[in-house]
Amino acid sequence: MAQDVKLLVGTTKGLFVLTGDPGRIAWKVAGPHCDGWPINHAVGRGGTFWAGGGGDWHGAGVWRSTDGGVSWEVVRLTKGTMDDWAASDPEVARMLGWTEVPLPFGDAFAQVWSLAHAHGRLYAGTKPAQLLVSEDDGATWTKVDGLTAHPSAAEWQGGAAGLVLHTILPDPEDPAKLWVGISAAGVFATEDGGATWDRRNRLSNAEACGHHDHPAAPRDGEIGHCVHNMRRAPGGGEVIYQQNHHGVWRSSDGGRSWDDINTGLPSNFGFPVQVHPRDPLTVWTLPLNGDSAGRYPPDAKAAVWRTQDGGASWQDQRRGLPQEACFFTVLRQAMSGDRLDPAGVYFGTNSGSVFASRDEGETWEEIARHLPTVLGLEVVENG
Repeated sequence: MAQDVKLLVGTTKGLFVLTGDPGRIAWKVAGPHCDGWPINHAVGRGGTFWAGGGGDWHGAGVWRSTDGGVSWEVVRLTKGTMDDWAASDPEVARMLGWTEVPLPFGDAFAQVWSLAHAHGRLYAGTKPAQLLVSEDDGATWTKVDGLTAHPSAAEWQGGAAGLVLHTILPDPEDPAKLWVGISAAGVFATEDGGATWDRRNRLSNAEACGHHDHPAAPRDGEIGHCVHNMRRAPGGGEVIYQQNHHGVWRSSDGGRSWDDINTGLPSNFGFPVQVHPRDPLTVWTLPLNGDSAGRYPPDAKAAVWRTQDGGASWQDQRRGLPQEACFFTVLRQAMSGDRLDPAGVYFGTNSGSVFASRDEGETWEEIARHLPTVLGLEVVENG
């Protein structure tokens, strides 16, 4: 029996669940959930959803729903300003309904920025960049010390949004393999379950890429370290696509080397990237007009760009997207896709809209509007 399609949309004012009928034609919006916390990223598997976020006021936490998003409970991980206020003022504590509870990571980080579920484990990336893992669906958490023990850790520098671990890519077959993206430290990979990590930023075509004055641009034989988002390609290989501060890149060897595949795109700058669920050569991205030029679609005309040959060529897809006075931004975690045939592609904007394509980007429609700023969007995995 065909199932509804569910999108988990993290925003600055809580999590929203968008439910589409099996034909992806009619959509309903539910929310906001998670007590209005800023939610950077959410993932779902079957009827269980997780949402990560927080900030200076709440501290960091991971929310969980086991009934398809109807009810939610939070596991708080670090303290926020409200804890300091409430601990020193009984009236504030009463107003907030606050009671003191043990917080396992003190004030070590302010937000959860990314989540991934695989092989019975739930992973969380934080700001500042740390990697956490839970073996019990998010009830308790431990830090993956091997990553922050990397020899380069003392030299990591945050991007404009801070030092954030925003992308977590598990290997679908091997539970010991994992990739993460950290802005602006780069790509890291482990093949021993997180005990040790390799920094994987080397350019395979460094001479062809040249140089740019921006600190996140390629230099010294390495890719620009300000990675924005990554996606694994389907199939048995280790093909990974990356959108970073200076373009779209493809690795055929698990990130050990990266090829520049920007030729044909209107801009090197953008945040999200999405890969087809069955075709490793089909990829979508949404270029913006540049880092310091406003960060909106080139010429203020929205377009998703698709390659069907692994980045050798690109085609713009505009039908149904605004082609006049369009100044929205699509952030790094705000693009996703389903596994239907034809594959659906979705993205959310900082102006509170969600756009959907039922035909692999050929046509688009706005399925939600007037939401808060969309920070992350993921499709719930069935089963």
